[in-house]
Amino acid sequence: MPNATTAYGLRPIGLVGSGANTTGVTQYEIASNNTNAIYQYGIVVPTAAGTIDYAGDTAGGTTQALGVLMGVEYVDSVRKQTVWLNYWPGSGSVSVNTNFPVKAYVADDPNQLFRVASDASLTNRTTALATVFANASLGTSARTGSTNTGSSNSALSVSSVAVTATLPLRIVGIMDDAANNDFAAAGIPLIVRLNAHFNAGSRRFDTTAASTGI
Repeated sequence: MPNATTAYGLRPIGLVGSGANTTGVTQYEIASNNTNAIYQYGIVVPTAAGTIDYAGDTAGGTTQALGVLMGVEYVDSVRKQTVWLNYWPGSGSVSVNTNFPVKAYVADDPNQLFRVASDASLTNRTTALATVFANASLGTSARTGSTNTGSSNSALSVSSVAVTATLPLRIVGIMDDAANNDFAAAGIPLIVRLNAHFNAGSRRFDTTAASTGI
């Protein structure tokens, strides 16, 4: 039967070496005039302005990943109240008091492991297992999400799986999930980590255009 969930971005599940997932995050800023919708569990990158933005190029790029967005906080200019959301709707969709920063909370540990759904069939468990230790990108929905839930619609692109080192995701395992174990359908939960991480310091940070990030 089809899998229960097929696209939800990159959900933090733990750390390399079986470290506990404490859901620890670091606070950054989103430019108050940023019109891009940045969804929860979507990959974000640093910009030359000292803010963060969504990752632009699903197949890899020159800007290292900073982590995934977990939520935002801003001051509403109409209600004069602090608002917490699990995603940034974009400046055209909210009333922001620009006297206060738009705070973004990012799961940014370079050793963070994530759960991500496959965007297509992996045929069977043997075929799926053969993707472990390979690399991959996100599908074409990497920057989209649901305005109802605030969650990302991104999923791992099965067709992109390769040994190519510049691809943004490293597959390190398959999750056991009774509700999502139909390998012939999209939605198999894979365990991944970010290949080129800004906090790992292993790759040059090009601030020329964050939109070219992963």
